[in-house]
Amino acid sequence: MRFLIAGGTGFIGSRLTDYFQKQGHEIFILTRNPQKHPYKERVSYIEWLDPHSQPETELENIDVCINLAGTSLNSGRWTDQRKQQILESRMITTREFIRIMNALTEKPNVFINASAIGYYGTSKETTFTEETMVSGHDFLAEVCSVWEQEAREAEDIGVRTVFTRFGIILDQNEGALPQMVMPYKLMIGGPLGDGQQWMSWIHIDDVIQAIDHIINHDELSGPVNLTAPTPQRNQDFGKTLSEVLGKPHWLPAPSIALRTILGEMSILVLKGQYVYPEN
Repeated sequence: MRFLIAGGTGFIGSRLTDYFQKQGHEIFILTRNPQKHPYKERVSYIEWLDPHSQPETELENIDVCINLAGTSLNSGRWTDQRKQQILESRMITTREFIRIMNALTEKPNVFINASAIGYYGTSKETTFTEETMVSGHDFLAEVCSVWEQEAREAEDIGVRTVFTRFGIILDQNEGALPQMVMPYKLMIGGPLGDGQQWMSWIHIDDVIQAIDHIINHDELSGPVNLTAPTPQRNQDFGKTLSEVLGKPHWLPAPSIALRTILGEMSILVLKGQYVYPEN
C-alpha cells in the first residue's frame, strides 16, 4: 500500500513509518523541510504548508492518509498565544490534508486523524466510551471537538474517516513515561495531587497495532479510543512504578504547587478520565 503521513517524524509517526516500511509499503511524509531528513528505503519526504508547495502533484494512488500533525501540548505554558497556536496548528494541517485528498484523482481508502481522550473532559466517576456523544468543556475538550469536526469534512469527499482518541502513550524512551519515571529515580516519587485522577494509558506498540487494525477493518469509522481496558489511578500507577524501579513512593506533589508551576497546563497531570475502548 501507499501511505501519506503528516507528523511522520514525530513520536507516533516515526514508529508507524518504520512499521509499515518493514512490511514493504511505500511511505510519503508531509514535512516543511524535506531536505533535512535522512534517506530511508521506500520513504519519500514531500514539502507542504508552504505557499508555493503543491504536494498533491507528487502523489497518486494513496491508500491510507494519517494526520498526526499539530503543536505539542507540552510545548510550553498555556498562555493565550500558546493555546491559539495549539488549536490553529491542528485546524491548518487538517484542512490542508483534506484539500490534498480532494485534489487526488483516486481518493484514499481511509483517513485517520489524531485526536485525544481529552475530548471527554475530566471526571473521577464517569466511564467514557466511543458512545459518549457529549464532549467536555475545558480547553483540551474544545480543541479535540473542533479538530474532529474539521476532520469529518473528509467524509464529504467519500473517504472513511476515523478519529484516534489517544490516551497516555507509554514507551521506555519517549512520550510521558520517562517524565513519570524521573522523580522516582531521584528518590522523590509520589502521587500527583490527591492521586485519585484516572490515567487511561496505552503502550506505543499497541498504538501501532491498533492503527494497523483500523486500516484493515472497513467497518470502523468515527471515534476509536486508543487506550488499554485497564485505566489506573495515579496513586496506583505510581506505586507500580516504584515497585518496578525499586524506588520509594512517598512524596506527594501538592496540587497547588503544580498549578502554580504549570498554570492551566496542570490539567494534564492533575485531571484525568476513565476511558474504555469499546471499538
